[in-house]
Amino acid sequence: MNDPIVLSQEPVLLVGGAHGDNAQLLSLLDEVRTVVAADSGADWLGAVGRVPDALIGDLDSVSDATRSAIPAEVVHLISEQDSTDFDKAIRSISAPLILGIGFLGGQVDHLLAAMTVMARYPDRAIVLVGEQDVVAHLPPRIDLPLEAGTRVSLYPMRPVQGKSTGLHWPIDGLELSPGGRVGTSNRADGPITLTVQSPGLLIILPVSERAVLQRALVQACGSWPAL
Repeated sequence: MNDPIVLSQEPVLLVGGAHGDNAQLLSLLDEVRTVVAADSGADWLGAVGRVPDALIGDLDSVSDATRSAIPAEVVHLISEQDSTDFDKAIRSISAPLILGIGFLGGQVDHLLAAMTVMARYPDRAIVLVGEQDVVAHLPPRIDLPLEAGTRVSLYPMRPVQGKSTGLHWPIDGLELSPGGRVGTSNRADGPITLTVQSPGLLIILPVSERAVLQRALVQACGSWPAL
């Protein structure tokens, strides 16, 4: 990782341009000190009265009015067009946890691009927050104290194998892959443990389990090296 633009010892909130529930955004803003906007995410922040601590991206989407209201020293233009604004922001933040909002709603192609970026940075603890779901990249092992009946979906971004305890339909002995078997709409029979052999597996949980997922990611046993 190059020298980060944003360096924090605490979780950082990253706001994208797929505007959603203002109440949900305000709730997340109450939890963090440092807030980063990915391009037009600054417009959503502006709509709820918050100026970002950093604005990162190619800045082709943020409105002129919003940009002019942000101090020049916290605006970071990354003009290359080979990556998304989400990617530009993720690689520019160093923090123990990144919470991302404004990436799961809106256009489906933007959602898929965000999930692709998550798989590209398996060494980072990132939780994308939507109105119904939260998504994260699984570390080598994670323990999740879920209630029986909780929906658990596993989506592979590349071929991957693993083991599970506590899942109603175990994944032991299965190869999950984007063009083959996926693990959507499973459920927990109680607390679960997932052990994965290689990076590339995303977990999708109900948004009500956000705090559980965040804690488990920070406390996870081991981490993947940067690709």
